[in-house]
Amino acid sequence: MANKQKILIVDDDSNIAELISLYLTKECFETMIVYDGESVMGAIGSFSPNLILLDLMLPGIDGYQVCREVRARYSTPIIMLSAKGEIFDKVLGLELGADDYMEKPFDTKELVARVKAVLRRYKPAAEQNAKSHDESVEYPDLIINRTNYSVTYMGKNVEMPPKELELLYFLASSPNHVFTREQLLDQIWGYEYMGDTRTVDVHIKRLREKIKDHASWKISTIWGIGYKFESIK
Repeated sequence: MANKQKILIVDDDSNIAELISLYLTKECFETMIVYDGESVMGAIGSFSPNLILLDLMLPGIDGYQVCREVRARYSTPIIMLSAKGEIFDKVLGLELGADDYMEKPFDTKELVARVKAVLRRYKPAAEQNAKSHDESVEYPDLIINRTNYSVTYMGKNVEMPPKELELLYFLASSPNHVFTREQLLDQIWGYEYMGDTRTVDVHIKRLREKIKDHASWKISTIWGIGYKFESIK
């Protein structure tokens, strides 16, 4: 029998945390709950979650800082949970590395659906290696490998959350092809995703911070339309 996927729930409201845990357990996930930001890194080390549900309003270290610390060491998918529904808060969460953002109060069935959607798009290296072929694209000083979820830039490994890597891989797999934000949102996040096209802009911005323009290629903005991975002859 396959091992259950593990979800780390980070929320100082025990009622909400236990309700989330109950619904996820019914869907055959294994869960662990921590109630403050200080406990997250230790929980990741001991529990090795496949996904983190992270509340923003935590005592002590808030969810934004927790997200920064997690992203500095791990590529584990993160779904942020918050009563803050302003665009600024959503964009900040995505800029810090979250893969999705849900406002409280939320429907538990939708939350479970979001968890499953994010996990479908993030397949660990061991599972990917079972494939019979290697999914990678290469350019001068850049290798994007979707088999083992790695990016090598200028000879060094670059840590990326799953969504960033998948977006880069998708663009680089079709050089010089212009994709609209809506097309990218549908291809990378899927129809289940409830966010808007600003999500794409945020992830492109993060990619550009990690992968600088090269003499042979770059990520280009096509104003009013979208983006393309430009291969320069």
